Amino acid sequence: MEVKCTIPAGENGTKQLQREYGEQLICVRYRYDRKRQKRFKTIELIIEEKDWTPGVLVPVEKRVYIRIDYGERELREKIKEAGGFWDKQRKAWYVSYKKVIELGLDKRILDEEIYF
Repeated sequence: MEVKCTIPAGENGTKQLQREYGEQLICVRYRYDRKRQKRFKTIELIIEEKDWTPGVLVPVEKRVYIRIDYGERELREKIKEAGGFWDKQRKAWYVSYKKVIELGLDKRILDEEIYF
């Protein structure tokens, strides 16, 4: 389906839906299905609102500490190949953030100032 038109809440074409959904309405979209020759009117709604603290944007060149358990030899080798090294004082591996993301190891980051 192809989106032809997106109308933000409050503009012409959304008034009736805005009366129905109130501040929950974000926008109205018109989607077209060429194969079935149909037009669909869809809406985007807010269904839940929670407080959120944004994380810190980490530059990809920044180096971070990660946890790798003693028995994870293969992973340790991958970190070495990625340019990482062992920090004896912190007892953790030190490697570029970019490599951590590429290897899917972001949950192992030990730096307290980095939030996800």
